[in-house]
Amino acid sequence: MDLFSPLKLGALELRNRIIMAPMTRSRADSEAVPTSVMVEHYKQRASAGLIISEGIAPSADGMGYCRTPGLYNEAQIAAWKPVLAAVHERGGLMVAQLMHVGRVANQLNKPEGSETVAPSAIQASGEMYTDQEAMQAFDEPRALQTQEIAGIVEEYRQATENAFAAGFDGVELHCTSGYLPAQFLSTGSNQRSDQYGGCVENRVRFALEVLRAMISVKGADRVGFRICPDNPFNDLKDENPQETFEALISQAAALGLAYLHVIRFPKGRVDNIELGQRYFGDRLIANESYDFDEAHAAVVASEVSAVSFGRHFIGNPDLVERWQGNAPLAKFDLATLYSPGAEGYTSYPRADAA
Repeated sequence: MDLFSPLKLGALELRNRIIMAPMTRSRADSEAVPTSVMVEHYKQRASAGLIISEGIAPSADGMGYCRTPGLYNEAQIAAWKPVLAAVHERGGLMVAQLMHVGRVANQLNKPEGSETVAPSAIQASGEMYTDQEAMQAFDEPRALQTQEIAGIVEEYRQATENAFAAGFDGVELHCTSGYLPAQFLSTGSNQRSDQYGGCVENRVRFALEVLRAMISVKGADRVGFRICPDNPFNDLKDENPQETFEALISQAAALGLAYLHVIRFPKGRVDNIELGQRYFGDRLIANESYDFDEAHAAVVASEVSAVSFGRHFIGNPDLVERWQGNAPLAKFDLATLYSPGAEGYTSYPRADAA
C-alpha cells in the first residue's frame, strides 16, 4: 500500500491516494457561475485519486469572496455539468466542497439583495480583496435568529442535491477557515444563548445538523467534511478547541461519513492528525505542506489513508504522473493565483510537453 494504491472511501473508489485539495482560484464570473476555463482546469488535473472542488457557496448569503462559484441556481448547476463531464471523461472523481463564509465577507463581493449573517453580530477583524475597491474590511454581520437556522441547513441540503444533479460524485462540508460552521463551533464568534450557543453540545449542533441534511440526499458514504482545530484564520478563537472538536468528531464519526479531511496545524493546541486518526482511522485524508516522501511514508505506515495537495497541483496539472515518473515539479506564479483568465490557471504545461 502506497500513494499510488487504490482506495475506497465510502462509495468513492479512488484510483490513487493523491488528492487535489480545495483551492479558491477566483475564476467564476460575476454571477458566481463557473466558466469554461474552469472546465479545462479541472480536466487537466483529473488523474488525482479525488478532486475536492474549490469552496462553493450553497446560497447567495453564503458568498463572500470575489469571483467564487455557487450551487444555488439553475445557471450554476448547468455550468458545473461540463466540468464534471470533463473530469469523468478522464476517469476522475470530484466532490463539491460546500462553503458558506458567514461573517467572512464583504458586500461588494456578494450578490445584490444578499446579506452577511453569522451566529452572533461580531465583526471579524481583518480585510479581504474586492475587485471594485481593493482591500476592504469584513462586513459587520447580522446575528441569525433561532428560527432562521433551519433555513440555512436547508440551503446546504439543497446545494447537495444540486451538486449531484450537476454530476459531482460526493460533497464535502467546509468546517474550518473561520467560515460559518466554524463560527458556530467557536466561543469567540458564537455568543448565543439559545440551543446553538453556550455549552459545547450546543455549539456543535449546527455542523452536525448540516452533515445530516447533506447525508439525507444520497447517503453518508458520499459525504465528507474538513476541519482544522485551533486554526485562528479569519479571526477564529475558541477557549477549548480540544473539547470542541472531540465533541464534533466523535458524533460525526457515528454518521458513517465517507471521510474526514484534516489540516494539520503544528502551532495549535490540538494534535489534529492524532484526533482524526482516533475517530476516522481508516478514512482519514491529511493536508498541509506534505511533500511526496512524507506523504508516501504516512500512507505506507497507515497513519493516514490519503494526502491532499494544494500548491503542488497549481503548477503541476500532471502531478500524479510526475511523481510516478520521478519528474521534477514546476513552480507556480503567485501573481496570477487569483487573477481572472487562463494565465496561471490552465497555462501550466505537463512535464511531457514542457
